[in-house]
Amino acid sequence: MKKPLSREFWIRVLLLLLGLAIAHLGVTLFLLTELGSDPFNVLIQGLCRTAAIPWLSHGRIHLLVSVLIVLVLLVVDRHYIGVGTLLCMALGGPIIDVYSVWLSPLVRGDGPLSLRLPLLVLGCVILAFGMTIVIRSEAGTGPNDLVAVVLSEKLRKPFGPTRVIVDLFFAGAGYLLGGTVGLGTLICAFVVGPAAQLFMPFSQRLVDFCVKGKS
Repeated sequence: MKKPLSREFWIRVLLLLLGLAIAHLGVTLFLLTELGSDPFNVLIQGLCRTAAIPWLSHGRIHLLVSVLIVLVLLVVDRHYIGVGTLLCMALGGPIIDVYSVWLSPLVRGDGPLSLRLPLLVLGCVILAFGMTIVIRSEAGTGPNDLVAVVLSEKLRKPFGPTRVIVDLFFAGAGYLLGGTVGLGTLICAFVVGPAAQLFMPFSQRLVDFCVKGKS
């Protein structure tokens, strides 16, 4: 008879879902400003344009790359893969769709740059905060975020600079493959990592309090 899943497991999954909802609010604000794709999606866009295969859409290549990252980590160190990894892959798109319906009347891509630029930066900061809750929940992390998490831990380097380097690599590789780099891409690359590093201690205390009743 299987042992029932613990209370701690469900709390961690709920925290992951909270972080996912927060992070994708940030992603939606970023996307609605129409100032450029995030670095990971620049890479996906570049791969899509290079492949030039009709049935290989942006979404399908995004899924294939995500699955490839998961498969590599299953070989390298499978403890990074959890139920949250699958939840991030499955729920990210639908959450963004819901937020887009709610926010598109308020945030328009043809609005003044003086409004869109602060909203884009705000979106990056919100994304970073939500992402740290997901990471610290230890219930699993989205494949694209796992790259920086794994490198940071394996190399024993701070997460912030590691995330910046990973994002610049994604953007640079995507650009060389034909992807489009915009102002928002560069802002995202330089803001998300450092902001996430600032939020990490708070998110860790939040998770500890929810799971163990202590901060």
